[in-house]
Amino acid sequence: MLNRYIVISDLRFNDLTLQQFNGAKPIACHAVAWRRRIIGASSFLLVFLPIFPGGTRAADNLGVLGDHPRWAVLEKYQQTITHDEFSRLIQNVYCTHGFAPDLIEINEKTARLLMNREAQTFFTLRFAANDAERRPVPRLWRPAKSLPSAKPEKPLSGLKIALDPGHLGGKWAKMEERWFHVGSSAPVEEGELTLRVSRLLAARLRELGAKVLFVRNSNEPITSKRPDDFRELARKILIKNGVPQPRADVLDPNDPAKEQTIRWQSEILFYRYSEIRRRAALVNFKLHPDLVLCLHFNAEGWGDPNNPTLTEADHLHLLVNGSYLAEEFELDDERFEMIRRLLSRVYDEELPLADTVAAAMARETGLPPYEYPTTNSTTKVGTSGYVYARNLLATRLYRCPVVYCEPYVMNSNDAFARIQAGDYQGVRAINGVERKSIFREYADSVADGLADFYSKAREL
Repeated sequence: MLNRYIVISDLRFNDLTLQQFNGAKPIACHAVAWRRRIIGASSFLLVFLPIFPGGTRAADNLGVLGDHPRWAVLEKYQQTITHDEFSRLIQNVYCTHGFAPDLIEINEKTARLLMNREAQTFFTLRFAANDAERRPVPRLWRPAKSLPSAKPEKPLSGLKIALDPGHLGGKWAKMEERWFHVGSSAPVEEGELTLRVSRLLAARLRELGAKVLFVRNSNEPITSKRPDDFRELARKILIKNGVPQPRADVLDPNDPAKEQTIRWQSEILFYRYSEIRRRAALVNFKLHPDLVLCLHFNAEGWGDPNNPTLTEADHLHLLVNGSYLAEEFELDDERFEMIRRLLSRVYDEELPLADTVAAAMARETGLPPYEYPTTNSTTKVGTSGYVYARNLLATRLYRCPVVYCEPYVMNSNDAFARIQAGDYQGVRAINGVERKSIFREYADSVADGLADFYSKAREL
């Protein structure tokens, strides 16, 4: 993760973005700061916009261009969860930062969920009386314990795993600011690194019996949109956020005011929100995996991009969905997506998965756990010490277990030297230590963690 920023609402949109935006009105002087992935990064204010599709319908309180919630979908989950389990997940996983009391009212037999505050409409979820009376949970992905029998040497047999190499490489890497180089060294591009890891990992997973699918298997975006498609939308967003005459282009990449340019905003809309939204559609409506592995590398702030600083810091952590901020939970679409995810019981599969993978990665890499500087957006979960719950766009929208891997600090002295060494078989001396290729170490540790988890879950 390099020097870009994620909006606190995890801004989303679909192919009707500009049309929807034209009908929007800003909430009076209500703005939130961009969530920062790099310590010390600058911030930018974004206004949430209610959407008026027309007629007398009450405004949906959506994140900018979020999808209209389909609350009727939740009827499929009636009496599939008990009061105690629902309360546990709300309090300990998804709403650890609290929420307004009118958003969810948990009673003995039901939960009343706010659909629209302006219209005062609610969805009533009925709890199962007890565990024995719970109805089956409807879902397309398969928990480990429901998979058919397998041989001990093929613990992933029958499992469908989608690999999601984070970001984009090639000509898009500089745009994403997932690119840096030191002196005459080869450039470091996170999108290229994750793609290389995913291809090595795919081979290991197939050896273990899994069917492997790629969410991205090239440097080309999944979305058909490009930054120029969002220039008018970017201009309107900036105006709504108090930039009455937004500048067209970024003149100096070191200028923090670049965030207030049409070019910068249109690029964000393209490579983050359009791209991830399209990846989610691919996962949910075509691939239908049992698990998605989101593969990333981490980074520390490196100062001047023309003369980036290497650091001694190196660490590892994994993410699962949860820990919604109170501001995020206020949005009708994010609240709906969270409730649907909770009811699918995906967390009960992905947390032990993430814990097991984290333990294997820690053994293989020797990396210490990353500690978030604040708890404003994350909650530490599980038993490994390496896993956090956080509300990211991919972990929220992918409708199956998601394990989001963040090993290595790309601009650490050790990881940088290993990246420059490239891929190789066996071991080599890197900074005086005999090490595997960083790409094979990453792939092998994830594969070993999955084999550990599914072997135990399937009692092989």
